[in-house]
Amino acid sequence: MVHAQFTPTAREALADRAVEAKIRKDLSWKRIAEAAGLSTAFTTAAVLGQHALPAASAKAVAELLELGDDAVLLLTTIPTRGSIPDRVPTDPTIYRFYEMLQVYGTTLKALVHEEFGDGIISAINFRLDVKKVADPEGGERAVITLDGKYLPTKPF
Repeated sequence: MVHAQFTPTAREALADRAVEAKIRKDLSWKRIAEAAGLSTAFTTAAVLGQHALPAASAKAVAELLELGDDAVLLLTTIPTRGSIPDRVPTDPTIYRFYEMLQVYGTTLKALVHEEFGDGIISAINFRLDVKKVADPEGGERAVITLDGKYLPTKPF
């Protein structure tokens, strides 16, 4: 049977334990994702409490991180999503994404609606990728791909 969390508390506590185990075992998110058999972005989001994992993936992740059977159960439950409290984020990395949306949010909305019409880009039917590439001017650049399914608004 599929179960859902009522509050984010249990998944947040599990995320803390999982990150501690990841650090203690010196594992990368990529290695954890390989154990799960899923993408790095999806697995990371799931371990951090934003997605449910399939049972086999939850078992593999819990075993790798030595989290126990209760963790397997929690990792398979549908979480209460949302990782930023109802305020402006203070973490510099998360804040920069917030800033990007403050600056480019209306532009993204205008361009999406012009290209697709009235609707949204799904964050559920979604893929995320982060790549590091060389900057021709020196240093490195982050290429972040947000790939979501377009869902048109339907009158009723």
